[in-house]
Amino acid sequence: MHVNPYLEFNGQCEEAFRLYERCFNGKIEMMMTHGESPMADQVPADWRKAILHARLAIGDSVLLGSDRPPEQYKTAQGFSVFLDINDPAEAERVFHALEEKGKVGMPFQQTFWAYRFGMVVDKYGIPWLINCEKHA
Repeated sequence: MHVNPYLEFNGQCEEAFRLYERCFNGKIEMMMTHGESPMADQVPADWRKAILHARLAIGDSVLLGSDRPPEQYKTAQGFSVFLDINDPAEAERVFHALEEKGKVGMPFQQTFWAYRFGMVVDKYGIPWLINCEKHA
């Protein structure tokens, strides 16, 4: 069994996944618009460029996502995507990439449990926890 985050966006899924691909050194394995789907003729013309499904491989993990219709979209609440990164410099790089035009909840700093930890909501409204654990 695998647990994979599925993120929903308000029309910015493609842009977000392109950023995440660069930020996490991942690879977009799939990105299909509604217009590319077998049901394209059943989708309003202004929705055909919206992402129906995206899949980003990040090491052994997968991040999934799509655009929600505007009348169904709700801002992310009640969860955060947790990234545990072993290299402090890489963890800091990722944190700063996600904070660009986003909102920092906790600056990237040393804590009693981690070499560095920070909380940020990116410019797409996705909450992230970036952790770099202390090693014994």
